[in-house]
Amino acid sequence: MSGHSKWASIKHKKGAADARKGALYTKLIKEITMSARNGGGNPDMNPALRTAMNKAREANMPSDNVKNAIKRGTGELPGVVYETVTYEAYGPAGVAIMIEALTDNKNRTTAELRNILSKKSGNMAGAGSVAWIFQKKGYIVVDKAAVKEDVLMDASLEAGAEDIKSQEKSFEVLTIPQDFEKVKSHLQEKGIAYQSAEVTMLPTSVIKVSGASEAKQILSLVEALEDHDDVQEVYANFDIPDELIEQVAAAG
Repeated sequence: MSGHSKWASIKHKKGAADARKGALYTKLIKEITMSARNGGGNPDMNPALRTAMNKAREANMPSDNVKNAIKRGTGELPGVVYETVTYEAYGPAGVAIMIEALTDNKNRTTAELRNILSKKSGNMAGAGSVAWIFQKKGYIVVDKAAVKEDVLMDASLEAGAEDIKSQEKSFEVLTIPQDFEKVKSHLQEKGIAYQSAEVTMLPTSVIKVSGASEAKQILSLVEALEDHDDVQEVYANFDIPDELIEQVAAAG
């Protein structure tokens, strides 16, 4: 999963730039609004809202934006009604892709995503075509330079983590979604810094990509999908070596 962890850290850095131009804020406001609508406005009783609010805090979103998004979700303020839509697709090299979107116009979003896929050597797939490849997990990436493996292992398992995997430059801590916040908070309390942390969809099998051309195509498609205003998350089962992802990212 080295490709996934490296792309996760690149996305994390990219997120800071997106926040400055407002793109990330827009996505987070939608997520907070939807979470509040589905589970109520109290983060103590609504794990999805709590997670969305933590993302907003990490992105330095003003608290008034968060409060107003919650109020729109609970109906205290008027707002657009969003619908959650999941798309399944294939990309270059047969990479499986899942796309989660929040939209107020499903037909528009579907057409625009289909267009992006077509232009970037991908195609939309039927429901169930790739969903079986992914499992929902809490996923925390820790730089190997930040902590010794036995220290991370003890702290993670103590908090209820499922597994810890060692990659070339990082450790990956895996949890069931319900234990994600608990494990992340415990690592913070122990002074263990992480590169990225999220509840995500991890693939049970991967497609190894070693060619620069294919890697560039895949990452270009994933980035184009992520940049769409209605797209909240993109999951894919590529495994690209760290140095190749860095090379493609550096080349723009």
